[in-house]
Amino acid sequence: MIPKLNHYKEKWHVHSDDMIKPGLTAIEEALALVGNPERRLPTVHIAGTNGKGSTVTFLEAIAKEHGLRVGKFMSPCIVDVHDQIQVDGKAISAPAMDAVFQHMQAAGLSGKLTDFELLTVAAFLHFANCQVDLALIEAGMGGLLDSTNVVMPLVSIIPSIALEHTQFLGDTLTSIAHHKAGIIKEQRPVIIGDLPEEAKQVVLQEAAQKNAAILELEHHFSVASTSDGECYINKKHACQITGLLRTMKGTHQAHNMASALTAFLEIASILDVEPSTVAIRQAIKNATILGRFEEIMPFVFLDGAHNPASVAQLVETIQQEFPNKAITFVVGILADKDVQQILRLLEQVSDHFYFVDFDNPRAMAAEQLMALSNATKKAVLLDYVSFLQQQSAKKERTVVAGSLYLLTAVRNRLLNEDA
Repeated sequence: MIPKLNHYKEKWHVHSDDMIKPGLTAIEEALALVGNPERRLPTVHIAGTNGKGSTVTFLEAIAKEHGLRVGKFMSPCIVDVHDQIQVDGKAISAPAMDAVFQHMQAAGLSGKLTDFELLTVAAFLHFANCQVDLALIEAGMGGLLDSTNVVMPLVSIIPSIALEHTQFLGDTLTSIAHHKAGIIKEQRPVIIGDLPEEAKQVVLQEAAQKNAAILELEHHFSVASTSDGECYINKKHACQITGLLRTMKGTHQAHNMASALTAFLEIASILDVEPSTVAIRQAIKNATILGRFEEIMPFVFLDGAHNPASVAQLVETIQQEFPNKAITFVVGILADKDVQQILRLLEQVSDHFYFVDFDNPRAMAAEQLMALSNATKKAVLLDYVSFLQQQSAKKERTVVAGSLYLLTAVRNRLLNEDA
């Protein structure tokens, strides 16, 4: 359930299914009915297990700092459906959403699509209406059969590959890599992060078949720590950018930053934009993303880590930022995730856990989570708003993690409490 999507579906009498149906036939037919707006957009397509949102955030900031008008389509939502479709960092307005729903209703799209497919069409229409200079499109799940895989991007980015959505993508890294590599297009460069070897081989093979140039982290570009921040190095363009000061914490964010910078240099050469070191430094400093080690109130952090790979990155960030400090976790996890592995990783940095229920049909019950936990201090938490406020007041470092859907619920509750 995507918050507030049903309001527009009911208002404009546009029906769509709240389910996952991998495949491109329905979305291609729907886009043809609305005039194929995606074909008028310069796009970047991003697919990967983790790092998609952060890479998009860095790239958006860099492009905006160079004067480009940037559209961004991401999932899941942070507050409600509006923030999944943004232009220049601003969520689509209610009148603009009405306009695209009116267009889709008039084109006869009702009953033809899933919710995510419908939103994908809405995003393309809005970006075309706004005449964006660049549209950043984040795949919803996988890549090959994802509804976003209808674009011909200037460049594709695959920041990471790990086990996820195994019921749809397969239960091996090879099968998942096959889906991620599906976003690679003929003679369009693809940027890849630090991928497991077996996954990387699948990506390299797909790129070779498509005559797509590969730009790989630590081979064609890299980032290193220096006395005045970080230094980005790009061998293809024979350039270095020094003095980069990230606000977004964690070693993994340095890699996401480097991938975004590499993508921008490719885009800039195509769109005839002159890269500015000053603008890039400012963009990297300004780039922030909600739900990625986000301090929502003093001493209380929200992090969207929800699979073993991203949880391992969260644990590493906690160890870097708060070495030997006491941490309390507030956790909710979807039942189809690798719950036990996630808990074992979190237990490396804390023995104090509170488990919560949240409104999602896939969510594991808090009591079940607590039973699977090896922590010695654990309980089910009913009123997490008051608890988080108390933790902040007591200066007790607390991290809410386990699901992006949980973060949406926590954020909405906290915002309503403050209103």
